[in-house]
Amino acid sequence: MINVIRFGVLLESTKHYFESVGVLNPAVIKVGSEIFMFYRAVAKGNFSTIGYCKFSSPTKLSFRSERPLIVNEFPYESHGLEDPRIVKIENVYYITYTAYDGINALGALATSIDLMHWEKQGIIVPKISRDELNSKLSIENQFVDEDGRSTSSFIWDKNLVLFPRKINSKFYFLHRIKPNIQIVVGISSFKELTTAFWNLYFDKYADCVVLAPKYDHESDYIGSGCPPLETQFGWLLIYHGVQSLSGRNVYAVCAALLDLEKPQIELSRLPYPLFVPEELWEMQGEVDNVCFPTGLLLEKEFLFIYYGAADTRIAVAAVEYDTLLSELLKFKN
Repeated sequence: MINVIRFGVLLESTKHYFESVGVLNPAVIKVGSEIFMFYRAVAKGNFSTIGYCKFSSPTKLSFRSERPLIVNEFPYESHGLEDPRIVKIENVYYITYTAYDGINALGALATSIDLMHWEKQGIIVPKISRDELNSKLSIENQFVDEDGRSTSSFIWDKNLVLFPRKINSKFYFLHRIKPNIQIVVGISSFKELTTAFWNLYFDKYADCVVLAPKYDHESDYIGSGCPPLETQFGWLLIYHGVQSLSGRNVYAVCAALLDLEKPQIELSRLPYPLFVPEELWEMQGEVDNVCFPTGLLLEKEFLFIYYGAADTRIAVAAVEYDTLLSELLKFKN
């Protein structure tokens, strides 16, 4: 087993209207000597925006904005912008997030060149209903909508995460339609993601699944977490796995390796979770028993994993980078 160092809670809710209910699921990126964090801030009524703060070290807060940085502007995100992730590709910063309109939760994209001014690019995942999706899938891949929503609403497609560089001059990204993590391989522009593109994509759905639930701690469903980290052995993916225990979902932090040039190929996966909810602040909150990783930072020999704890607060834990890679290599396919 891998030793996990919990540094505890970094951010909690404040009296400011936009984050009075909770803060969670942060995106993290280091620029120069500063660490920028963009996080989901929840107001009353479960309306979310993206808040902003900075750290001078992985655990030392140096600045926190008293107002949200990115707010809802369009109908597709009228109820909130949730669970951001961030990467820099060439000279552009990309934030992916879940756009929620009160019914549909779908992956969306915004871009920036300075981290402070963001241009919305809209929803980039498929808008497809349960019946439409099932008509395209084989019987064994049929989607069961467990959320009890109308069949006319779209399938929720969340956990949109870009790879932090182009691969063979193309964009790659992960997304999640329950219960698996899917991958989009090699697009030149996000404008390629048309209805026709997604029709062809679902015709080859089995080839688009990069990770499926495998072990007990992820037996219900999994979801892409932090942006993949490039290592000499493959793309390190920190993701979440969900298991139902006594009628309650438990969200664990998990790890896998994907092939560097063909990341649709799984190379290795830990057969156990990196860590699970154990502390009171991970076990009790708006949603109990949740460790939901969304931000990653490599500092010297340690890998810092930033996560939402019980959908209420932001915490961070660290593992030794080389130890984690060595452990993953023990379980290569």
